[in-house]
Amino acid sequence: MKVLYSLLLLVGFSFIVGCQNNQENRMVLLDERVKEINISKSNGIGDMNLDINHSFNDKESIRVIEKSIRTAVKQQSNVDEPKPDYDVMVEYVGGLPAHAIHLWLGEKGEKSTLMYMVGEGETYLTSPKATGQLRELILSEK
Repeated sequence: MKVLYSLLLLVGFSFIVGCQNNQENRMVLLDERVKEINISKSNGIGDMNLDINHSFNDKESIRVIEKSIRTAVKQQSNVDEPKPDYDVMVEYVGGLPAHAIHLWLGEKGEKSTLMYMVGEGETYLTSPKATGQLRELILSEK
């Protein structure tokens, strides 16, 4: 019986450690309610274009974009274009500082690349499904 409990404890501990390691490789946002997400054509890495093209404040659009960001996984990305396609500004309720993120929007069926504007240059990749959802929001919102 002790062996069974020890085995279950070991499996549970491995699961917890695995989940924590997985979280360290994902993009993070504040655990605060998002008020609005603004998207603009990018001027280049390290610069946030404040000339907003798209502003999303409805719950569904925010949920889709927020999920795309939170589930993006840290991976080395070979970005063909040195200049991002878009700048994404995640604005929070209560006037908290915004998250500024660069976005290289992938083609349909491809992954997209995200990178914090301020950071060490790590890139994060979305799933092809997330790219499709982002493309639908950004490219249809004219």
